[in-house]
Amino acid sequence: MKTFLRLAAGMAATLGVSLSMTGASSAEELAKNLFGAERLPAVSASPKSFGFYSKGCFTGGVAIATDGPTWQAMRLSRNRRWGHPTMINLIEKLSRDATQDGWPGLLLGDISQPRGGPMLTGHASHQIGLDADIWLTPMPDRRLSATERENTAAASMIRKGGLTVNERYWTDAHLRLLRRAASYPEVERILVHPGIKKKLCETATGDRRWLRKVRPFWGHDAHFHVRIGCQAGSSGCKEQAAPPPGEGCDKSLAWWFTEEPWRPNKNPDAPKARDVMTMKSLPKECRAVLAMPSPETEMAVTIGGNGTAVAAVAPQPSPAEEPATPMIAPSEPIAASAFAPTPKIGIPVPRVRPGN
Repeated sequence: MKTFLRLAAGMAATLGVSLSMTGASSAEELAKNLFGAERLPAVSASPKSFGFYSKGCFTGGVAIATDGPTWQAMRLSRNRRWGHPTMINLIEKLSRDATQDGWPGLLLGDISQPRGGPMLTGHASHQIGLDADIWLTPMPDRRLSATERENTAAASMIRKGGLTVNERYWTDAHLRLLRRAASYPEVERILVHPGIKKKLCETATGDRRWLRKVRPFWGHDAHFHVRIGCQAGSSGCKEQAAPPPGEGCDKSLAWWFTEEPWRPNKNPDAPKARDVMTMKSLPKECRAVLAMPSPETEMAVTIGGNGTAVAAVAPQPSPAEEPATPMIAPSEPIAASAFAPTPKIGIPVPRVRPGN
């Protein structure tokens, strides 16, 4: 039991999720409603992140364009294309560099809300502009419509009912993409499904030091999560501890292939942090962030693009966090996989865990 609690605490620390929550005061509106209502970022002399990845906000945010030569943004109605300029520039750089590795372009998931803060749905982190989700499905050779971006789902890289990669979809180009993302000094962590981490451990060759940044976590079977560190000028930003030494291909990975991580939640009805978090829970600067002026237009604070844009469809009254129909799945591998199939082992069926 002590081992489980220690490992559970470590997993929570990976994303900055607190294991305890304080009930929301009925006299104060939830922070997710206040930050979720903001459509544009807070104008400031310089971008600043306040607080921690799972409890904070930021100013000076910029958006990545809905379309660029080597990327397309998904789920436009969520308005989560915003981030610290360093993060947005890094995403654009990764999209360009990855084409050199045989990846046709990035499909971008959630980054942050315009001013960060807790989200109405989904993630516990992504609150200070320093987190981003990138689909593991390669960008198609055509521009997706707004409806397609809203309703199609990414293909899981994990075998149905198992914990190892689906060799039909996984290719050596996926490894090169993750290695490229981990190569940037700004990147501190990359979160993937345990089965993907296992595949990387089994197949990566040459300099493997980049594997230290790639950490296993629940979910992340159809996308990977990129996290960069606190940026210069953000004295109010709380750093996360560095990943443990080594490649992470040791007992800490083997734990994910036991029953323990996949046991049902003992308290599945407990409220999520975002559903009880009020402004009192956030850094004091976040009240000022909400009160700061907005830029005149979204385009004034949008980075990149090639002169095209796709308008978001109107959000649904009760949007699903991840629509189930249909999937954008590669009909053919991007490149023939040079890897031997992962050996089949007796493993439990994973159950749904909290989002990141």
